[in-house]
Amino acid sequence: MLSSIKRFLIGRPLKSTDLGEHKLNILKALAILSSDALSSVAYGTEQILIVLATISVVAFWYSIPIAVGVLFLLAALILSYRQIIFSYPHGGGAYVVSKENLGEKPGLIAGGSLLVDYILTVAVSVSAGTDAVTSAFPALHQHTVLIACILVAIITILNLRGLTESATILSYPVYLFVLAIIILIIVGVFKIATGQIPASSHAPIGAPVQGITLFLLLRAFASGCSALTGVEAISNAIPNFKDPAPNNAAKTLVLMGSLLAILFSGITFLAFYYGIAPNANETVVSQIARETFGRSYFYFFFQGTTALILVLAANTGFSAFPLLAFNLAKDKYMPRMFTIRGDRLGYSNGIVSLGVASILLIIAFHGETGHLIPLYAVGVFIPFTLSQTGMIVKWLREKPSGWLAKLTANLIGALITLTVLLIFFVTKFSQVWFVFIFLPLIVILFIRVNKHYEAVGEQLRIYAEEPAVPVEGNVIIVPVAGITKVVEHTINYAKSITDQIFAVYVSFDREDEKKFAEKWEKWQPDVRLVTLQSRYRSILQPLSKFIDTVEHKAEENNYQVTVLIPQFIPKKNWHNILHNQSSLLIRTYLLYKKNVIVATLPYQFKK
Repeated sequence: MLSSIKRFLIGRPLKSTDLGEHKLNILKALAILSSDALSSVAYGTEQILIVLATISVVAFWYSIPIAVGVLFLLAALILSYRQIIFSYPHGGGAYVVSKENLGEKPGLIAGGSLLVDYILTVAVSVSAGTDAVTSAFPALHQHTVLIACILVAIITILNLRGLTESATILSYPVYLFVLAIIILIIVGVFKIATGQIPASSHAPIGAPVQGITLFLLLRAFASGCSALTGVEAISNAIPNFKDPAPNNAAKTLVLMGSLLAILFSGITFLAFYYGIAPNANETVVSQIARETFGRSYFYFFFQGTTALILVLAANTGFSAFPLLAFNLAKDKYMPRMFTIRGDRLGYSNGIVSLGVASILLIIAFHGETGHLIPLYAVGVFIPFTLSQTGMIVKWLREKPSGWLAKLTANLIGALITLTVLLIFFVTKFSQVWFVFIFLPLIVILFIRVNKHYEAVGEQLRIYAEEPAVPVEGNVIIVPVAGITKVVEHTINYAKSITDQIFAVYVSFDREDEKKFAEKWEKWQPDVRLVTLQSRYRSILQPLSKFIDTVEHKAEENNYQVTVLIPQFIPKKNWHNILHNQSSLLIRTYLLYKKNVIVATLPYQFKK
């Protein structure tokens, strides 16, 4: 029953060989990876005006030069991340750049910041979209948390169904939003050009403003930089692109930057010319749309697409989080389960973990996650600054052709992002102070996991000069996942009982199968190795079929079958979450077999 429900929700398993067919082209990638950045148009300009409104409405003309500054930083970031895409084509973005050029700790800070940021992206985006829904239907306000949790669950299921399927479904609302904003800008500019909007609606550019300070302008600039969240997602998700992946990712990045620049510039200009002021009861873009179209059908269409894009901005997190978790797990800083592809070829453990973490955050804050936006921005600008600095170090160390121009671009970007980060810390310290607590904790957790894996690797490594460990002692089947001391211990025990031993290795691709068979032949030539090909990355299914075959022959010949599962016992209990997931699944799955003895042979971590 559970399997049928899973197939209904997620779909049938895909073959590993189908991976290339389920990658993103430029148009789908632009929709699925740019939704966070493009949705920030809905609140980026408003954040600038909120700060300027503390002086007076006359100060609103400063939104124009501030927007120019934001666009300048956007150009620097696009240029920088384009260089990162070609320099690090396997993905990882700020984490990989920082780790390779600045060291382990900066890399882990960047990786931890982005992981938390993607969780916040999902929680904040879905909560914002839920607010738009409950504003239209006030009777639903008491169910805000439930609605937000359901929306997260739906987006999680869509992503579990695979990249291409979720991209196909989610691309329509994203492009509808872009179309709606472009129409709004064109109609607004037309009204201004034809004199339908009086120039008296706004203060002229350059009008003197009493009480304005450089600090306040920098604060408004930092707030406006919230429009840049999500720019880094494409560099983290390069492996999701169709070949040539780096070229397609770079083109998508430039397209996203161009669209973001056009939409942000247009909204900021219309807000200034219309003389729009922030309103607690109505957003700035809603006021612009109302002034432009009145309360017509297009106004409600515009509001609907805005609500949709705010919800779907969460999808950027679902696209980038699993790949970042994969890179961290590959480097042994997160559990290995994050490196495993699911039935639909996505990193399903990362997708599910992100969905669960986001739901818990929404529940913890009762769906009111708005005050987490400053932390959300800080979580982006820490990796921004570290990645820019990392690229500076890379150019100084390698000095390729044209490195001075690249260095200059990254240096300017690093200085601006560092300035924005410092302004956030100074002006909104009460809202972001706990970044100084949770980031060190995350880094410590990463290091603990890494030390555990390194210690285990040392314990399991086989050295040629070491004698085999003698074990005192029917057909025995030994599932093996590699050549380690745990496997050696189990094989030696099996030899003490019988000479009819099958070591069974489940391979996900032919090259891996061939390499393992060659290694086994050199290591245990007297033990028969059976390699099983799994096109759907399932260990249980091919192993179960093989055991069924052996079990059937055993019944005919009246002998006993034993499945002896190698198991590693860590020194500390919490380490169990990092190991033995496969052995637990195999034991559980084989319990129903009447004529097969299922046993585990533990190997204890050395004291």
